[in-house]
Amino acid sequence: MAQRTYVATKKSAQESRSWFVVDATGIPLGRLASEVARVLRGKHKPTFTPHEDTGDFVIVVNAGKIKLTGNKLEGKFYYRHSGIPGGFRAESYGDLLERKPEFPIEKAVKGMLPKNVLGREMISKLKVYATPDHPHAAQMPKALTLAL
Repeated sequence: MAQRTYVATKKSAQESRSWFVVDATGIPLGRLASEVARVLRGKHKPTFTPHEDTGDFVIVVNAGKIKLTGNKLEGKFYYRHSGIPGGFRAESYGDLLERKPEFPIEKAVKGMLPKNVLGREMISKLKVYATPDHPHAAQMPKALTLAL
């Protein structure tokens, strides 16, 4: 008799969730974002199911100390538009890191997740903090070792 394929359900995925903490000090933004997106999606688990949110919670600390290689601090820009004429704004990532150090990590990780309801569920499990302190000590997060 052939062995049946395991398919995770919403209930089984929620029961097996873990918490991980990552220190972003000196890690390149894209490499950190891809590893965090992998854990949020659940691809690090043998029970990964593409149509279910089987991922874990991730806490990123020291977001202000992220590393941008090359000339990205001055040459890479975050663009937004208010929707009214003349409402186009551009801000360099150097200024953005000073003003809102959590935002570049959230934006990079969100771009690596599915663009649907499932992706929006997954991004809600990401917690980013500019300092080494976080309010999730009660969840007893484990340190996430990044394969960089």
